[in-house]
Amino acid sequence: MLVGSAILLTLVILGVPLFAIIATSALYGFSRSDVDLSVIAIEIYRIVDTPILVAIPLFTLAGYVLGESKASERLVKLTDAMLGWMPGGLAIVSLFACAFFTALTGASGATIIALGAILYPAMKQAGYLEKFNLGLITSSGSLGLLFPPSIALILYGVIAQQMDLEQNVSIDDLFLAGLLPGLLMLCMLTAWSMYVSTRHGSRIKRTKFSVRKLLSALRESLWELPMPFILIGGIYTGYFAISEAAAVSVMYVLIVEVLVLREVPLKKLPDIMRDSMVVVGGVLVILGVSLASTNYLIDAEVPNKLFDFVREHIDSKLTFLIVLNIFLLMLGMILDVFSALVIIVPLLLPMAVGYGVHPVHLGIIFLANMQIGYFTPPVGMNLFIASYRFHKPVTELYAASVPFMLILIVAVLIITYWPALSLTLIH
Repeated sequence: MLVGSAILLTLVILGVPLFAIIATSALYGFSRSDVDLSVIAIEIYRIVDTPILVAIPLFTLAGYVLGESKASERLVKLTDAMLGWMPGGLAIVSLFACAFFTALTGASGATIIALGAILYPAMKQAGYLEKFNLGLITSSGSLGLLFPPSIALILYGVIAQQMDLEQNVSIDDLFLAGLLPGLLMLCMLTAWSMYVSTRHGSRIKRTKFSVRKLLSALRESLWELPMPFILIGGIYTGYFAISEAAAVSVMYVLIVEVLVLREVPLKKLPDIMRDSMVVVGGVLVILGVSLASTNYLIDAEVPNKLFDFVREHIDSKLTFLIVLNIFLLMLGMILDVFSALVIIVPLLLPMAVGYGVHPVHLGIIFLANMQIGYFTPPVGMNLFIASYRFHKPVTELYAASVPFMLILIVAVLIITYWPALSLTLIH
């Protein structure tokens, strides 16, 4: 075991790709157990028999196409027409626009780059303080992970379904479970934005509500607005399966953005498809080798041994959840959400179920923490993306993000210790 750990540590230090490290751990483990190594190929092939996985490349492609269009500008204009008149209106617009855009594209970094170019100068011109602007856009970039059709939720569901748990984990349930916790996070940040706006009310401009402006924004967004209603409505009325909804979303986005609005040139589609599938390919390769590694871990009873070890030191579900939140926050700083899901969930899920945590609830806790980890100092990924995008020292982003991080940590504690918030809609 020590030799195996030393080999893996050496590979990490040498900068070997993550999928190769996971595959090496599976190869080493099965060879030590005298198991035919062809089992790894069989485990990797298992992902072909998972119909729901089709949704990941399809939703990713739809998100990339939307990111190349002017949908983000229309979304900001519409939310500004609806909410801009409120105290902190433009800040609230930023929160909801970023959350919605991240839910559709699945990429928090892309949200900061795409919407930051629109929202940051607008908020600055409206009189919001520089520190508040930077913190708001950096933190709200990851808020969409809990809203459908979040690719992270789909991936968590796929992994949980491979674990053969007694409790069923469906993608539909995960989509429903994320709604109220996601709205809680948005509402708490909205309340903070309204407080800041009220405190600096004399310098912050508000947009006057105008029916004409709202109708104009609705008219411009006429093609994109039906999309979430078609997808969510189709899924929960039983008209679409998740994979079918993903196919519909791609077809709808391609027709609207390429043929109707013509904002995405046809000649650019191959590049967009290539870029999106490179991302998906990386996720699927890691997922494939992780299934093989997970199979070895289960055969070696590693999750059970880990649970017994933790149980010796932590006998309370309450304490376990505290430690879990701290661990996931640290994890969110150093790993992207997809890598964290495929590596950690197979180890964490049996342990959490042993403490009486519902697997759907665990998924929401996991992603809620990962959202915060993305902009938690000192190495949260979104901090560096925002630093690059706005040409600011990363230390300035640290200070700007702390108030938003603290508010969302309170939200995570509520989500963690109030399971009904996540589970009410699925019962």
